Amino acid sequence: MKTPFSPLCRHAAHLCLAVLLLSLSACHDDVPSVSSEEPGTEGEETTELSDAYHDKIRTAPYPKIDNELYLNPPPLIVPQSMKTGERLLFELSRSKDFNTTETMRSEADEWCIFNPHRKLETGIWYWRFRQADTHGTPQGEWSEPYHFEVPDETPVFVTPAFSEFQSRMPHSYPRLHCYLDPKIETARLNVKSHREYKMLTGRAQDALNTDYTTMNPNENTGTLCIHTQSLYDAWHLTQDDKYSDCMYRLLRQMLAYPVSDALLFASNFASTDIAICYARIYDQLYNRLTPDERAAIEKLMMRVLRWYYPQHCGTQENHIFDNHFWQQNMRVIFQCALLLYDNTVYADEVLPMLEYYYELWTARAPASGFNRDGVWHNGSGYFNANLETLHYMPMLFSYVTGTDFLQHPWYKSTGRSLVYTWPPHSKSSGFGDGSEQGDEPARQRVAFADFLARELNDSYAGWYASECDDTMQGDRLFRLYRMCSTRRYDTSLPADAAKMVWYEDTGEVTMHSCLTDTEKDVNLSFRSSTFGSGSHTTSSQNAFNLLFKGKEIYRSSGYYLNFNDAHNLMSYRHSRAHNTILVNGIGQPYSTRGYGNIMRTLEGAHITYCLGDASKAYCGISDDPMWVQAFERAGITQTPENGFGETPLTKYRRHVLMLHPEGIVLIYDELEASEPVTYDWLLHSPSQLSLNKELLTINHADYKSGYTVVTQLFCNNPVSMSLTDRFLVNPDPATMKAGETYPNQWHMTARIEREAKTRILAVIQVNAGNTAPQIIRKTGGTLTVGKWTINVELDASRPAALNIIHSDNPVHFSYGKESPTLNGVLYPREHSMSSLLYDETGGEYKVVEVIDQLPASTRIAR
Repeated sequence: MKTPFSPLCRHAAHLCLAVLLLSLSACHDDVPSVSSEEPGTEGEETTELSDAYHDKIRTAPYPKIDNELYLNPPPLIVPQSMKTGERLLFELSRSKDFNTTETMRSEADEWCIFNPHRKLETGIWYWRFRQADTHGTPQGEWSEPYHFEVPDETPVFVTPAFSEFQSRMPHSYPRLHCYLDPKIETARLNVKSHREYKMLTGRAQDALNTDYTTMNPNENTGTLCIHTQSLYDAWHLTQDDKYSDCMYRLLRQMLAYPVSDALLFASNFASTDIAICYARIYDQLYNRLTPDERAAIEKLMMRVLRWYYPQHCGTQENHIFDNHFWQQNMRVIFQCALLLYDNTVYADEVLPMLEYYYELWTARAPASGFNRDGVWHNGSGYFNANLETLHYMPMLFSYVTGTDFLQHPWYKSTGRSLVYTWPPHSKSSGFGDGSEQGDEPARQRVAFADFLARELNDSYAGWYASECDDTMQGDRLFRLYRMCSTRRYDTSLPADAAKMVWYEDTGEVTMHSCLTDTEKDVNLSFRSSTFGSGSHTTSSQNAFNLLFKGKEIYRSSGYYLNFNDAHNLMSYRHSRAHNTILVNGIGQPYSTRGYGNIMRTLEGAHITYCLGDASKAYCGISDDPMWVQAFERAGITQTPENGFGETPLTKYRRHVLMLHPEGIVLIYDELEASEPVTYDWLLHSPSQLSLNKELLTINHADYKSGYTVVTQLFCNNPVSMSLTDRFLVNPDPATMKAGETYPNQWHMTARIEREAKTRILAVIQVNAGNTAPQIIRKTGGTLTVGKWTINVELDASRPAALNIIHSDNPVHFSYGKESPTLNGVLYPREHSMSSLLYDETGGEYKVVEVIDQLPASTRIAR
């Protein structure tokens, strides 16, 4: 992430100017000189978004010259549709003729990726691919050459070749958790004194107490998975035979009921749930099992490998993110292959599978491979479902190869993202399926922070784990690891923790007014993402959530009870359920094509700012077969009446600012269409709202929690406001959990009709206790909120503009064409319509000017 005064300049179009200005008392001669004519004011210099969204299924080779690299080296990826032979050959070279000695040539492999496994020198590189038959014999001609540039600033992350991993793989059993071997003996000596010993053995006792003799265990994999893990962990640490004896009895009962294809392949989760139960027992009791028992387990694991490997190979490297595969299936399939790779019967068949999944992880993990932010791109609510895999795979690879896979930029950024997106003692401020659930961080999330703190000495993660320590002890997924690890870590939050974090690759921003004190913290999150909508994300481009004291004030509405029932499709996933806009009642489709991007950010001691562009997000209906089928099952048609279809929207740029220390939030929207439309400006809350339609205010008070909130809208066009506490489609009672309540939520719509262009400013004031909000005084385009003065252009026929100053501090934010006056002297803008902030950073006042930053593209030219 860029710092305010030394931002990462990723594109030529992104201008960052840092100039030290003196205090207000300085003489005018100390201010940079100004030419007689203001530069760059001829026209707007905002940049139109290109089609930079991520394809759900890759359509073009990667990388090309128009693709910005995420890592050095990048994977070379060929779309599956361009693989016409049995195998592919790759060449990578500094020479466009591929005739130099340093040209790299791959083996002929079944998959569509090639990882160089070494750092690439800065400059231009060329690559091409060629079809080959099943024996590796080249077929046809080489493809056209593709070229890409490796900039010097690209993060470097190099993994070892598979041959190195293979040469060092374990041969003894148990081997699944071989990365704990150096610590296991010490852990066993001290196991009874460990604070989690009783929880370890208590979990295992549940398995000991279960009578499986009257049932088919394979049909109850939910319980079976928990019990086999609990017994595995308990025996591995205590070496008490009662646990291994129980596993053995359980295995005999499992084998007494042969697993049919109908059961094993009922779903991909069913396959790997069953497989991991057998794999754990095979790994732990290998030396105790009879040849027939081993053979039976091996046969089952091979059925799973043979079924899924042909489905995955070529597909997963070209899919932006297959949820179930990355959450669990990839890990379990790899574990099965790891147990069988040196089996004399299956080795020749299994080794290529193991190599594929190793290369696939290197190319596309973690978090899609196109994400260095540490935040979860596919909906924060589903982060927990991925944690076991995100822990296991790098630990295994690091131990076997001797290369630290946790040095990937994503892992190095994750500790901070945990803190900012779901702070301790707070609800989550994130987006996506299930993100509204839970009143405090989930135990798996805290346990993952503990893991990162131990392995990376990440102080963000250490502080997080320390703040939520009681929660973590309930976690079972990482208990074996925790009880073997003796590493200590720093539990103090970094002194320079920022007020704002920008997740550039993912397209999210979080702002905090008081991160370290939940009772005082105004927490705003904002999303505008090139990952688009669909899967476990929602149609929430340019949407925001707002929390105070760890509680939701404004956030996305609805209940995540089903992935794609009528309530989910119409009142949870749809844009009408988020704090964004509708155009003619139409929202964003469930598609990666319905995307946005965060174009600018600025951070100072008094103002934090971001700008999202969702102009491309309202682009028609959802044509993904998964969603088409979901609509059919729910009996819903994608029509304008239901909120789906094309719109004439041409511009939707949303400026979001937080004014510190008060935590005042400003939302400034620029909306344009090619013809007059109806704009709906939306605001949702789980708590009761009230309206003052004359003043255009939305009021909310929670006296029990001790806060009040007032939001006031300003617009030059007529605005009609309406409020309801009803969903368009109610949650289905059949999906509700017993003992839980699902109250109605509140939904405010501010409607502007028959306008092609409009501007809207929202001022949100959050106040603790009985503190009254500041009265907003408006004179023309100037608003006064306490000590803040806001000058805003609401006339859509004129260039957009927003200027903010403070009566006591020399801070100044300026967006627009005109050059601002700083310290009494005109400060010349370098670019028209730039965003400029003069604020304190690191004890000094500096000015930073930014213009639009285009997103990294994995697809086509910008």
